[in-house]
Amino acid sequence: MDRIPYALGAHLSFSKGFLHMGQEAKAAGMRTMQFFLRNPRGAGAKPLDEADAAALRDFLGEHGFAPVVAHAPYTLNPCSPDARVRALAEEMLADDLRRMAHLPGNLYNFHPGSRIKQPLDDALGAVAALLNRLLTPDMETTVLLETMAGKGSEVGGTFPELRAILERVELQDKVGVCLDTCHVWDAGYDLVRDLDGVLEAFDREIGLSRLQCIHLNDSLNPCGSRKDRHALLGAGQIGMDALCRVVAHPALCALPIVLETPTDTAGHAAELRAVIRHIQKEETA
Repeated sequence: MDRIPYALGAHLSFSKGFLHMGQEAKAAGMRTMQFFLRNPRGAGAKPLDEADAAALRDFLGEHGFAPVVAHAPYTLNPCSPDARVRALAEEMLADDLRRMAHLPGNLYNFHPGSRIKQPLDDALGAVAALLNRLLTPDMETTVLLETMAGKGSEVGGTFPELRAILERVELQDKVGVCLDTCHVWDAGYDLVRDLDGVLEAFDREIGLSRLQCIHLNDSLNPCGSRKDRHALLGAGQIGMDALCRVVAHPALCALPIVLETPTDTAGHAAELRAVIRHIQKEETA
C-alpha cells in the first residue's frame, strides 16, 4: 500500500482506546481512520485518557498517517426547534472539541441536523450560530459539515444548503466539508455518469478547497432516493468502478478517504485491498 498515494481508512471502534485504534488501523493497511468519541446513539463519553491520546498522536506522526476524523454522535442536532436538544448538541460538540485539542491537526465531522417543522433558513442559521459560539482562533481542529442524503427534514442535502451555513461562519479557516458518496448519490448527485459535473457543482457552490474528507460508501438505493442506506463497495447502486473513480480523481485522491460500509475491520481491509487492485488495474490497462 505504500506505493499507492491514497490516504485510505475506515471507521473503527474506540472501545479499547486511542492507541489501540491506531495500531488496528495500521495493521489493516490504513493511513487514516474515523471514530466516535462518545456513544453514537446517546450523549455519554468516558473520561479522556490524556496519556492515551498523546500516544496516538505520536503513533500517527511516526507512521505517516493522514489526518484522522472524529465523528459526532448521531443524536447531535444543532438545528432542532427544541431548545433543550440544541443545548445538548452544543454541550456535546464543545466537549468533543476539547477532546480533539489533544489530537491537534485533525478533523471533526458532524451532521448538520434536522429542522423538523421550522423554516429552512432558521435551521441553517442555527447551525452557523452554534459554530460561531464554539470555534476559536487558536483551535487546531477543522470542523466538517457532512453532505447529507436529504431524507425527511435533514439539513445539508444540497450543496447550496451547506454553503448557506458556511458563509455565515466567522472563522472561515476552521470549517470545511466531508463528502459522503452514498449521501450525495441518494441526494441526487450522479457520481456514476457525471462525477466531474458533481465536483464542478460542489466547487461552484462551496469550493473544492473546503473539501477535507471523503466517506466512501456504496448505496443500496438509486440516485435521488433520499434514503441513506450504505452498502459494501461494489454491492450497491453506485458500483466499484464509479467509487474508484472518486478515489483516483486528481481533486480528491490526496484527501483522507474513510469507509463506513456495513462490515468489520477485516472486511474493511479487504475492501481497501480491492480498491487498490482496481485502481492499479485501471492504471496499467
